[in-house]
Amino acid sequence: MELHNRDVRTDIRELGALVGDVLAAQASTEAYETVEELRNAAIDYRRGDASSRDRLHETVDDLSEVREGIVARAFTTYFELINLAEERERVRAIRNADDEGALHDSFEATIAEFAEQGVEPAELEDLLADVLIEPTFTAHPTEARRSTVKSKLRSIANHLGELDERNLTERERNAVWRDVTAEVTSLWGTRQVRQRPPEPQDEARNVQWYLENTLFDVVGDAYEEFEETIAAEYDDIDCPKLFEFRSWAGSDRDGNPFVTPEVTDETLERQRSVAVGKYRDQCKRLSAVLSQDGERYAVGDALTASLADDDERFPTVVEEARTRYPDEPYRQKLRLMRERLDRIDDVRPGEYPDSDAFLADLDVIAESLSADEQEAVRESFVEPLRRQVDTFGLTLASLDLRDHRENHTEAVAEAVAAEGVDYRDMAEEARQKFLTGAILQENPVVDTDDPGDVSETTERVIRRFEELAEWQDEYGAQAIDTYCISMTEEPSHVLEVLFLADQVDVVSLSDHCGLDVVPLLETESALNGAERILGTLFDNEAYATALDARGDVQEVMLGYSDSNKENGFLAANWDLYENQRRIARFCRDEGVTLRLFHGRGGSISRGGGPMNEALLALPNETVTGQVKFTEQGEAIAEKYANPRIAERELEQMLDAQIRARHEANEEPTEEVPDSWVDAMETMAPAARETYRDLLNSDGFVSYFGQATPISVVENLNLGSRPASRSGERTVEDLRAIPWVFSWTQTRLILPGWYSLASGIDAYLDAVGEEAGLDTLREMYEEWPFFKTTLDNAGLALARTDPEIAAEYADLADDDLRERFFPELVGEYERGRELVLAVSGRDQLLRREWLAESLDRRNPYVDPLNLLQVDLLGRTHRTDEEERTLRLTVNGIAAGMKNTG
Repeated sequence: MELHNRDVRTDIRELGALVGDVLAAQASTEAYETVEELRNAAIDYRRGDASSRDRLHETVDDLSEVREGIVARAFTTYFELINLAEERERVRAIRNADDEGALHDSFEATIAEFAEQGVEPAELEDLLADVLIEPTFTAHPTEARRSTVKSKLRSIANHLGELDERNLTERERNAVWRDVTAEVTSLWGTRQVRQRPPEPQDEARNVQWYLENTLFDVVGDAYEEFEETIAAEYDDIDCPKLFEFRSWAGSDRDGNPFVTPEVTDETLERQRSVAVGKYRDQCKRLSAVLSQDGERYAVGDALTASLADDDERFPTVVEEARTRYPDEPYRQKLRLMRERLDRIDDVRPGEYPDSDAFLADLDVIAESLSADEQEAVRESFVEPLRRQVDTFGLTLASLDLRDHRENHTEAVAEAVAAEGVDYRDMAEEARQKFLTGAILQENPVVDTDDPGDVSETTERVIRRFEELAEWQDEYGAQAIDTYCISMTEEPSHVLEVLFLADQVDVVSLSDHCGLDVVPLLETESALNGAERILGTLFDNEAYATALDARGDVQEVMLGYSDSNKENGFLAANWDLYENQRRIARFCRDEGVTLRLFHGRGGSISRGGGPMNEALLALPNETVTGQVKFTEQGEAIAEKYANPRIAERELEQMLDAQIRARHEANEEPTEEVPDSWVDAMETMAPAARETYRDLLNSDGFVSYFGQATPISVVENLNLGSRPASRSGERTVEDLRAIPWVFSWTQTRLILPGWYSLASGIDAYLDAVGEEAGLDTLREMYEEWPFFKTTLDNAGLALARTDPEIAAEYADLADDDLRERFFPELVGEYERGRELVLAVSGRDQLLRREWLAESLDRRNPYVDPLNLLQVDLLGRTHRTDEEERTLRLTVNGIAAGMKNTG
């Protein structure tokens, strides 16, 4: 049976033609012809039908100011629509493979394999009980599109799905396509570039959209599939909670002074309102289903007792429910459950105190239905709601707080100075001793209500902790129970947060600790010092007591972005791998359960790539079952905007994590041959040295500023926080996102491969090329870490285009260009050669569909790049030219399907 009416070529052809029609109608026929001339000139060169890009250059040079804007808009709109066509093709691939039983990385295949291998039911239960996957949505500014634009694109995507999956009459098809035409016409007239930076509330609402409109509904379906898959091979195994969603949007303060307590409070309130509203709607829907006659069906004792309890709690409402639903006990119960939901944000008593209480009422209904042989009703209508409540609670997504460790140190130093304590001049050990004693003593040290004459930073930090106590009281501790410390370098940086939490009674040792305190290790020194930092904390009386109160689970966050920016791609990956192993072994020896929090970005250089492959490539020692990772920017839209793709993402994450956990149980310490470790220990330092030599070269920062659009990216209104930490133009101070974004725009994806070749060559020089390549090929075939690292570098290399990058390099001063660009291209060419030699492939990409996508996109990105270069090269730009320049950034990001 054919599941679909269309294919990707049809979608691209018809959407491309529609863009042309809209362009001609909304601008002019002449404008359409100009765009066609640019498109054909780019295609001719890419196909080899033209020997140079001269024709393309000439057309760009002849554009008027108005026509430049039209060209930028046309190609940007084209890419936005082509991205939808490729999303639709992914849905087709998932559905077809699912129908044929051929989905790779499927939970179904893994469970069948476990059964065939003789994995016992008890072992599978233990595996599932260990697993908890926590995608954490961040507000990091890597999404170039406006929310208005995304909304229109989502509407078009829904129309494409309707055309593809429904059997429509010709009249119905025409009506749907008319709607698509209307949406594209509206999209053409919509401003693509933000006129103001988004506020933190905008970012929080953006994250909330995916939780509310996709994941909330997908979760129930996903669990149903998981349970059916398990039941096909095993009897009587319950599927426990496997997912929990978290967010930084509205709570991450690192470098963002606009995230105030008011923003966090508004985020918590809005998320609870959404969750409660969803549950209320579901209860109403359930009431329409559970209309069973109480005189014909038996009702469980637990349900009868529960109704009796409600009678005491809400006698008036109970009487109203009995009058409205006589002899319909399920409907009566659901009416009272809606009442308790309504009172959550109400002055009247009787509300659900937490999600467990709501879940208990659902369990009563489920048990009663099961006892009365109504399993089909329970499974179809009650179980999905139970899974939603279990996953999202009353919070939708729990929030993590985050701030830079310097702010906590300043706050502690100023606050205790008023009490006569000179914390600022204390050595590290003295700081630890003071903080430990202060946490363990019964009386507070600081008057948080009136800390005295302190700086704005200190006032802001102390107020945040006071508000934290109120948030936990109002929304429940689970709503905001994690505090992440950026740039952690010393044990005192962790103890400072514990101290501040203690002063407001969020921590009250020895019996209560309402906070996971999470060190974020992102520099080379912090990663290499992880055992020292954690060992000191585990031996510290106050921290050990707090850890015990948290179930002896220590969360540690690893920073991929800044590690890469500091060390380069290869060295950063190796540092992270080795230090993860050391941290995991150390925690295991100390009897502490480690939960790693992977601070990954969307791009390859910032830890991006397929999450299931990343999970499988983690060292066995680190796979405790619990895992947490960031999801951000355009990666959120790519993974979670479409329900079918979102469900598939969850399945792949679960499949990877359960397989990795099983392997870790079988081989707790991953055996990596000495020859492989020696290879990495030779390659990584050489790669780091080459990378740092580049960054520290005199004039490189100037070259970066001249040969990339960093000046545009910094002012693009991508996110609510500044592009750099201090406003200075240095590589060290620049945030990782604009650093990667700027190189991506030039099609020279330097952060994803630079110094890889130098590292590999150092190893080949040391052991001989033939023997060295043999070892590297063995590593690629048998070591998931190395294979994933090399494949990711291959992806960044494949998306690099030295010819286009040369156009940007020409913007730099001649001496800077001659010093840096040949070196960058040489490293690229050698890297490309080595990745092919080691992988044994004849192309960089191992996924055919991705290679096709790049081939399809490249000719359409070229005109935008050349227009951007032309605009960047102008000494003075009009307001219209500035708008067009910003639009080229959006267009190239859409064409590359990546920002930073």
